[in-house]
Amino acid sequence: MMQISWNCDYRKSSWRIRKHLLCSVRCALCCLCITALFLVSLLQTGRIDKSYPTVCGHTGPVLDIDWCPHNDQVIASGSEDCTVMVWQIPENGLTLSLTEPVVVLEGHSKRVGIVAWHPTARNVLLSAGCDNAIIIWNVGTGEALINLDDMHVDMIYNVSWNRNGSLICTASKDKKVRVIDPRKQEIVAEKEKTHEGARPMRAIFLADGNIFTTGFSRMSERQLALWNPKNMEEPIALHEMDTSNGVLLPFYDPDTNIIYLCGKGDSSIRYFEITDESPYVHYLNTFSSKEPQRGMGFMPKRGLDVNKCEIARFFKLHERKCEPIIMTVPRKSDLFQDDLYPDTAGPEAALEAEEWFEGKNADPLLISLKHGYIPGKNRDLKVVKKNILDNKPAANKKSDLINAPKKAADASNTQNEAKLDEILKELKSIKDTITNQDERISKLEQQMAKIAD
Repeated sequence: MMQISWNCDYRKSSWRIRKHLLCSVRCALCCLCITALFLVSLLQTGRIDKSYPTVCGHTGPVLDIDWCPHNDQVIASGSEDCTVMVWQIPENGLTLSLTEPVVVLEGHSKRVGIVAWHPTARNVLLSAGCDNAIIIWNVGTGEALINLDDMHVDMIYNVSWNRNGSLICTASKDKKVRVIDPRKQEIVAEKEKTHEGARPMRAIFLADGNIFTTGFSRMSERQLALWNPKNMEEPIALHEMDTSNGVLLPFYDPDTNIIYLCGKGDSSIRYFEITDESPYVHYLNTFSSKEPQRGMGFMPKRGLDVNKCEIARFFKLHERKCEPIIMTVPRKSDLFQDDLYPDTAGPEAALEAEEWFEGKNADPLLISLKHGYIPGKNRDLKVVKKNILDNKPAANKKSDLINAPKKAADASNTQNEAKLDEILKELKSIKDTITNQDERISKLEQQMAKIAD
């Protein structure tokens, strides 16, 4: 069994405890199969003990995860069991295995390989499955409000939101890149044979609205390309790299316009700067290591150590451990480096879910890193599911007149019942925790007794 830790508490750094919750890991294939659980670790890097608590509510392998950009304690997971689950990680990490998600989102008919939170709207989550459908959820109500099930005829390799979350772009097995307006449910641009090779490709939005893709040529050479979605006939830039067969994963820093390329099976990370001048995609450097990576995670900018001029932090996935990789810019001055750290996207959502679904757009709310990132208090994720009985057919007028005086009382009773259910659930959860702790204490006492004997 392979266990994976997402751990941002680097050995040589003194990070605030919540910084571990800012990183998500994706595999170089279309998804990462990590059995029906995943693991969150706070206090250590490297190998994790097999008895470490896990998040284990799925009945099939977990294929993708994504930390919520607006709540450092919330993570979404997609699985082969055709569901998406949203989890609330305790403030100080896991002490017991977590088996109860905050909400289970059911709507896909095949495995769910992609989950991606909206960049600016709270509680908006996108999922894509092997049923070739994209569903956009209001996590706060547990509803699937947008279902794009007729736009892709083949497997979806990846989905990327643009900077304000008004559009998505997708890369598919049919070699097409599509730009989609999800609320209008229409394709606004597409390009056939973005890369002519048969192996998987990736497409992501950049901050200026252009699209960056990685893929393979007809001769199986790895390629990267830059596209203007308003005119996708020809790429702005197209570069061939090498003949390795590892799919290139792009990780993008919108603040510095740098793209980092990692591939499964590679032992290197290459990075490029995107500019307005030819050749548009400028090679900067390569980080090399001895061991190949099975996957790679990327820390958002607000999780970096600005005092050490850290510009990127990766989490390299080995078979049984997670290794942090830190990239810094050497500077002699101890002063804050404004050019390295322009204002960056903060944790506060610019919109509520209902506002976005109604058609509003907003850019990310930016914060300064001059004095470092100080996490605020995260509010618990609350899910208020709508009562399907509210949609029952209207009764006849006579019955309505008879029942009219009871409506206010019924509404009040419903609210009281909902509060009571919530209290009972919390009470049950606390009792279960106590029972588990008792069992754990009993086992440890038995182990101590055996050692003493």
